[in-house]
Amino acid sequence: MKKMLLLALPLLMSSVCHAEDITIRYNGTSAKVEQSLKDSVKVTVKGANVNIESLYQDHKLTLLLKGKSDNGQLTLKTAGKAKVTLQGLNLTSQEGAPLDLKNKKKVEVVAVKGTENTLSITACNDTVNHKAAVIWAKDKLLLSGKGTLNIIATGDGCRGIKTKKDITIEDLTLNVTTSGDNLGEKPFGFGDFGGFGNDSTMFGGFPGGMPNFGGGIPGFGNDSTMRANFGGGMPNFPDGMPNFGGGMPNFGGGFPGFGNDSTMRGGFPGGMPNFGGEMPNFGGGFPDFGNREENGEDDEDGEGGGMGFGGKHKYIASTKGIASKGKITINSGNVTVRTTTAGAEGIEGKNGIVFNGGNVDVMTTDDAINANACIEFNGAHVIARSRGNDAVDSNPKNGFFMPFGNNNTSQDDADPAIIVRGGTVYAWSQVGSPEEGMDCDFAPLVVEGGTIFSVGGGMGEMPSVPSNAHAKQPTVLLIGLDVVKNEPISIYEGNKLLDTVTIPFSLKRSASLVTNAAFKLGNTYTVKTKGYEKTFTLNENFTAVR
Repeated sequence: MKKMLLLALPLLMSSVCHAEDITIRYNGTSAKVEQSLKDSVKVTVKGANVNIESLYQDHKLTLLLKGKSDNGQLTLKTAGKAKVTLQGLNLTSQEGAPLDLKNKKKVEVVAVKGTENTLSITACNDTVNHKAAVIWAKDKLLLSGKGTLNIIATGDGCRGIKTKKDITIEDLTLNVTTSGDNLGEKPFGFGDFGGFGNDSTMFGGFPGGMPNFGGGIPGFGNDSTMRANFGGGMPNFPDGMPNFGGGMPNFGGGFPGFGNDSTMRGGFPGGMPNFGGEMPNFGGGFPDFGNREENGEDDEDGEGGGMGFGGKHKYIASTKGIASKGKITINSGNVTVRTTTAGAEGIEGKNGIVFNGGNVDVMTTDDAINANACIEFNGAHVIARSRGNDAVDSNPKNGFFMPFGNNNTSQDDADPAIIVRGGTVYAWSQVGSPEEGMDCDFAPLVVEGGTIFSVGGGMGEMPSVPSNAHAKQPTVLLIGLDVVKNEPISIYEGNKLLDTVTIPFSLKRSASLVTNAAFKLGNTYTVKTKGYEKTFTLNENFTAVR
């Protein structure tokens, strides 16, 4: 019997959970730290501000955070990986990120099942040191756990979450809210045209008036030549138009035309091709032209404010919800993002965004979902709503400037801007033309499956749409659909209801991109509202219906 107990003891000990290396209990203006691992780990406590530096590279440092403080912070500097567990934490910082992660490898932030945790920030004056966020991470960040994490940014210039590298979200219930103002608007941003006088603001305006274009701006006649009539050809700007600061350079021949013999990347020699009564997929917006770095920050703070005709504004420390210079991946859980300020995107991943699962609900003034690379919808239920810009906006490098480049890349050969493979994508822009539900900026929109119901405007009522080659699942564009607030829009195949969508705003003559996994070529479908009914047959992979 004794022998059996001795054998069982190691097994019992191995099943006991390993205690965290460091436990922090916040209590008002102070914090108590219990440190079980002291070698190569330095902990400094000042009031409720805790600073931890770990030299470990192979060991994953584990921390447990509890308690409440209205003026506290955790600054974590690690050489290796780390795991930060939140168990009923309520932490507010009056200046700088309450969770400031200066990590060299991935940090996992975990909300314990059944607990609610809140991180808040009230001021973000230290934008130079990248602390203008509730959670700021230098390297990869994994947000997980079965609990709830509330991210609240109320200070001017304060973002919700910002990282220099990738963000992954899974299982977690994550609520992100920003409500502060931007710290200002960057000079020389590509603003509205307004006119070409002394006060116009194209690339910051032409203080001395309109520059010399060597012959003026020609008409749009038959012999004008895009990429030819710029005094030797339009230069190739693979990363977008540079910031000219003092004004537009001299292009010699002036602007091109779109007449019969114009040569926009070769032109349409016989005139504009016949697109079956509809404009081809040229997107509906234009990317930001005035990119430049400021105070060590990347140019991601610059987009937003509405396209208008002249481009997007550049803001200093715009109050975005979730922003990454890398890629953002959402695998599961429930993610809600709300922003209220001009230029404040909801979810922005510079190197792309991937929605694999979970429920995502984003409502913003600016783009709800934005990337400078491909946005992929693989299985999540996504509601993206913008009150003043595009709902889903991809600005890939092969997008707007592709026709002017010298890369011999056609639109069909270009990398996709948006791919929908599965799940549900409700992309709603309530401002009207030229903003869109889904904006691709000339690059391909690929539909392989899933459900889409977008609402927006587009350039001349023509938003970004898939080509027949890129619509692997039949897709329809409904042009002129009047959306009435809270009035159901239903899609039927015969008497069979396929989907019903209720839009929380009204929009006259919307351009709505619609697809459903039940759509099949040759079949007839009907879209119905109280005052609208349209029946159409899917004769091609992509069909436009007025």
